[in-house]
Amino acid sequence: MSEPAGHALPPSAPEPVLLPGRSLAVCAMIGAALMAAVDEIVFHQILAWHHFFDRSTPAVGLVSDGLLHTAELLGLVAGFVLYADLRRRHALAPAHASAGLFLGSGGFQLFDGIVDHKVLRLHQVRYGVDLVVYDLVWNGAALALLAVGAVLAVRARRKAGS
Repeated sequence: MSEPAGHALPPSAPEPVLLPGRSLAVCAMIGAALMAAVDEIVFHQILAWHHFFDRSTPAVGLVSDGLLHTAELLGLVAGFVLYADLRRRHALAPAHASAGLFLGSGGFQLFDGIVDHKVLRLHQVRYGVDLVVYDLVWNGAALALLAVGAVLAVRARRKAGS
């Protein structure tokens, strides 16, 4: 039996295509920006242990914190715009997104702990104390976040492959 004129069935919507790589990358950006915010709020402002750039005057340190804050906010806004776009297109792969969040957080933390603290010596975790324990905890937390992200990424890839 045919449909009455003017009452044609709507065209069937194509199946949404999940984008696991993009989901992981977008949430890694969010994770990195989120960890930068935690670092800046907790260690720079609340505890006042360091500024982003401590090799100059306190005023320059404060400006460097403002620039870090600007970068983290831009990362969060851009990340959430891209995340919303994935959701709108029904292309978000949730398992890959979760992995990305941990990988981005841990990646930022480890980069900060090795490159900013040790290679470039922009600042240290804290001053006037034995840094070994602080460095071990800082970088250990980064490695733990990266490990969780890696496990989640492997699980997501296996689940998507099955």
